[in-house]
Amino acid sequence: MPLLEQVLENNPDTVKIVLKNMPLNFHKMAAPAALAALAAKEQGKFWEFHDELFALPKLSQEAIDTIAVNLKLDTDKFKKDVASQKLAQKLNKDLRDAREAGVTGTPTIFINGIKLKTRTLPAIQKLIDAQLADKKKG
Repeated sequence: MPLLEQVLENNPDTVKIVLKNMPLNFHKMAAPAALAALAAKEQGKFWEFHDELFALPKLSQEAIDTIAVNLKLDTDKFKKDVASQKLAQKLNKDLRDAREAGVTGTPTIFINGIKLKTRTLPAIQKLIDAQLADKKKG
């Protein structure tokens, strides 16, 4: 997401991005893609994999497998990790967290637990600055 990249650029020492997966039920490839990205994370390539997924014109298992090869992942490990109970549990935890936070769609952005209503760079920066000011006070 170029917007979040700008946020990181503007706040290199104060912002950390945490992505939680929320594959939507109506999208049959969403869960396989989320598990694939988590498997790529096991090999230190989550963000690269994530970015390649979102650049795809059409999501398919073949495209997911091609990304794994192009990123030079250990494909045997990748396939085992995609099918692992560990990553299935991680994905289920992300889904529970989303439900508990009241997330109903993607993408949803929170800053220190506050749901962002306007997804623009000025709105995000304003909330970051307010949170940092509160932290200095407190």
